[in-house]
Amino acid sequence: MSSTTKDTPPPLPEPLRVAVADSHTHLDMQDGTVEDALAKAASVGVTTVVQVGCDVNGSRWAAETAAAYEAVHATVALHPNEAPRIVLGDPDGWSRQGAREPGGDGALDAALAEIDALAALPHVRGVGETGLDHFRTGPDGMAAQQRSFRAHIEIAKRHGKALVIHDREAHDDVLRILREEGAPERVVFHCYSGDAEMAKICAEAGYYMSFAGNVTFKNARPLRDALAVAPPELVLVETDAPFLTPAPYRGRPNAPYLIPVTLRAMAEVKGMTEEALATAVAANTARAFGY
Repeated sequence: MSSTTKDTPPPLPEPLRVAVADSHTHLDMQDGTVEDALAKAASVGVTTVVQVGCDVNGSRWAAETAAAYEAVHATVALHPNEAPRIVLGDPDGWSRQGAREPGGDGALDAALAEIDALAALPHVRGVGETGLDHFRTGPDGMAAQQRSFRAHIEIAKRHGKALVIHDREAHDDVLRILREEGAPERVVFHCYSGDAEMAKICAEAGYYMSFAGNVTFKNARPLRDALAVAPPELVLVETDAPFLTPAPYRGRPNAPYLIPVTLRAMAEVKGMTEEALATAVAANTARAFGY
């Protein structure tokens, strides 16, 4: 039996020679302290992270953490799966807040007002992750999810912040709502999951596409095809840690320090040197999030 279990953190990769940012991470869901995570990341050339909020409490934490650490920028939002839980209740306590009673539209309005207030803060650089998730939300939750998404688009535009999109099995509806509402100036498709055709649509609209560790998975050919056609000036890299750990460490805990593994795989797909892609990604992330 090998001493490596699925709980063993993967080893430190070879450091990048050009520093980059992890454009989407959840430090509040990872083991260990923020200090340790940032130090480990910086030691391999990941000098900036975007900490993403998924609910009111997590968004508050993201804003506070970004205020406390120079290397951290925040985004704030109600995750697409959070909106239906607020409106319809969450009897199973699936989210981190435990079981919840249905709060109706009033509760969603109150939560959105909190996100709006946080989005005004200077160290909050984006509104997200918001969007649509047809994988986890049935027809009953769709109305709440769409209402929440439209509200977040408006909040991002009013505060001049980037919009960070969670799009799971909902490509057409996400693109449609962006068209209907009018997209903010800067839009990031987090954990890009569309195909090459959609990548062309996003490129035409000037949307950023952020690729996560799943671009390294064996069955991810459509993702690699999308990355191949995505313009280098619209590509970002992320961990979505603790999720989506890149191969060969799939199934083990992910963290910002593993960005070099994904970036090297991406450079190969794009036929670029590691330095050239890292240089582009670093500039793109700063431009996308306005830091």
